[in-house]
Amino acid sequence: MTSFRPAPTWLADAVFYQIYPQSFADSDGDGIGDLAGITDRLDHLSWLGVDTVWLNPCFVSPFRDAGYDVADYLNVAPRYGSNDDLARLVDAAGRRGIRILLDLVAGHTSIDHPWFRASANDPDDHRYIWTAEGRPEGFVASPGTRPGAYLPNFFDSQPALNFGYARGNPAEPWRLPVDADGPRANREALRTIMDHWLGLGLSGFRVDMAASLVKDDPDRAETARVWTELRHWLDTAHPDTVLLAEWGEPEVSIPAGFHADFFLHFGGPTDGLALRSLWNNSAGTVHGNWDPLDCFFDAGGGGSPGPFVDAWRQASSAVGDTGFISLPSANHDFSRLNCGPRTPEQLPAAFVFQLTWPTLPAIYYGDEIGMRYLPGLPDKEGSVLGADYNRAGSRTPMQWDDTPNAGFSTAPADRLYLPLDPSPDRPTVAAQRADTASLLHLVRRLIALRRRTPELGSGGSVEVLHTGSPFVYVRGGRYLVVVNPRRDTAGWSYGHAVRGALEGRGVEITDGTITAQGFGHGIFELAD
Repeated sequence: MTSFRPAPTWLADAVFYQIYPQSFADSDGDGIGDLAGITDRLDHLSWLGVDTVWLNPCFVSPFRDAGYDVADYLNVAPRYGSNDDLARLVDAAGRRGIRILLDLVAGHTSIDHPWFRASANDPDDHRYIWTAEGRPEGFVASPGTRPGAYLPNFFDSQPALNFGYARGNPAEPWRLPVDADGPRANREALRTIMDHWLGLGLSGFRVDMAASLVKDDPDRAETARVWTELRHWLDTAHPDTVLLAEWGEPEVSIPAGFHADFFLHFGGPTDGLALRSLWNNSAGTVHGNWDPLDCFFDAGGGGSPGPFVDAWRQASSAVGDTGFISLPSANHDFSRLNCGPRTPEQLPAAFVFQLTWPTLPAIYYGDEIGMRYLPGLPDKEGSVLGADYNRAGSRTPMQWDDTPNAGFSTAPADRLYLPLDPSPDRPTVAAQRADTASLLHLVRRLIALRRRTPELGSGGSVEVLHTGSPFVYVRGGRYLVVVNPRRDTAGWSYGHAVRGALEGRGVEITDGTITAQGFGHGIFELAD
């Protein structure tokens, strides 16, 4: 394993909070969230207790893929404000002890990027992957004077930056080696982009499609070398900053140079089974290639935490103390927790699990109040990926209060980036702040408990006692966690004495038996 500088000490205790900037808070009344709006709402994040915010892409873009089609890496998109607005956000967040991470789209640009426009008219430019003639499968016809076609990385409007091919083929001369001029220029460009933003006070990047750089790279070894090179540079130039991978295979990405990787709904040999086996209830965002399964956090009780625990054990064993694994509640590409048949009363148990497992928790904006995945929305900036896969349902405006537009924006409702949840009982921050029994207060208490109790954090040990219902495990040898995600009462024999509950509802431990009512959850301190 390549030797890297140890991760910054702050990362081990981080609680991530993901903000989809166009949907969080609109400060200027145009219906689209912006950076000034985020700055205005920092007190909510500070009160909640999160300390690291990841922003989805906020760079100049034509927004054919909601900003993941970058047209200028060095400037903020006007709809979000300006570079000065981002600097003000970073400064205001820093005063509250909150770090800001940007989303780095490393593997492709927009077709509107000046690099691509130049490349489409210059046969000697190798910043992208071009055929000299013809249009092989998967390639898109040239839009410029250059003959041939280019390789996209996701949508056709997102041409793949050329980081080379791991394997050559004389019949395919576009397969340049990783040390060719174009790939070397792109590696240097990544350093320039990262250096620009880190120099302004940002604390790192979440890297989009991090495994996609080098093509025909079956074991990702060449892609790993790209990130290893960048990590060594980062360790020297910006040692207190971090790289988070959208890779979904921590045992590969972290040895490659990332400080942390997420369990995702894709990635690795099981195509994201670890995360899907927890949350995916076959509603919301569903890929046609996924095998049906009963997820663990389902009222019917047909699922098991086993697939997740097995994947976590394998990844954590491979990673050791060289990096971290992050567990998200949801994200902009995957269903919210409150989705389909899952009801608000099921969410507390899910958060007790997420915030007491030895991973870095990542809370998707609005999940802390139980915002609902909204089905049936029209395609918005490339949100629809299939008949049952519409990402817009997880991207609706943050629900702040009971004023018009739920306090998100003063714009007319028909000008909002996406429609609000129309339900009359939609949750809001204001209502839940006023109710100490709410999900919001529970999440806040759990974050605070995690912070003051190192054994419940990312570094504490975990001993799994029971992988059925209830799910039972011990953290740091001192704290018993009980989670029952099903609607029916569940019991399990347990003979160790406990001092009392630190947090919980519907769990009793008497006469050597744990009894967890439907959706019950509890955190107990063990007796000596």
